[in-house]
Amino acid sequence: MNPLDALKEEMEELVKGFESTAVHGDLTVGLTQYTFWMFVATLLLLVVVFVFKKKQTANGLVPKGRFVNGVEFLVEYCRDDLCKGLLGDTWRRHFPFIASMFFFILFNNMVGVIPGCKPGTGCIGTTAALALVSFVYFIVMGVRAKGPIGYLKSLAPAGVSFPMNALVWCIELLSTFLRLVTLAVRLFCNLFAGHVVMGTFAILTSLFFIPLLQGFSVAALTQAGASVFWLAILLVIYAVELLVAAIQAYVFTLLSAVYIQLAEAEEH
Repeated sequence: MNPLDALKEEMEELVKGFESTAVHGDLTVGLTQYTFWMFVATLLLLVVVFVFKKKQTANGLVPKGRFVNGVEFLVEYCRDDLCKGLLGDTWRRHFPFIASMFFFILFNNMVGVIPGCKPGTGCIGTTAALALVSFVYFIVMGVRAKGPIGYLKSLAPAGVSFPMNALVWCIELLSTFLRLVTLAVRLFCNLFAGHVVMGTFAILTSLFFIPLLQGFSVAALTQAGASVFWLAILLVIYAVELLVAAIQAYVFTLLSAVYIQLAEAEEH
């Protein structure tokens, strides 16, 4: 029997496995597997923060140990690259929000890469909520910096005459609301696609190895050899997914910082 004959059925089960299911209650008011792992990732993040703070205080001004240095590297990278580099003089005001967003997404993405776990950010509801928070934040910052009327007027570039400025204003208004969609969809789709690819190669590895467990034969041994090939590809993809988990946290937070900078920027 060709192991690929069962691939279609296994793929259908794989995709169904990514659907939200209620761990407790129902989908309306219950706890889904994505929400459960989101709470796990959040708890893990809080533990890391408290342990880091304790070790940092115990070591004094000079950080010691890989754990403390590693966390400080991430914090400083978030501060220097995502805040100071983009937001300029206002970076201190936005650093708590940017850092919280980055670490929350990063920990959820990383937990989702662990076999048997689900990323809290692997659900469109979670990514939409994160996008909404980012959207509201940069709108509020823009209104605080320019006032409600000033912020709305800033959507159209200065110096453009009517009726072109009205057309540009409408386009920019639509573009602003589209940021909400693109932030949510980009994060969700990248995580979903990556986990589907990993699941596919995990299925191929098992399908080609199972015949050897059922009985020894030359054909089964040959298929088991092919499963080693699929496993090697799976390990490479797994390493890539670890990188993607970090990159997607960076991209989401970077775009949020860019939107904040644009909302606060003075007209020229």
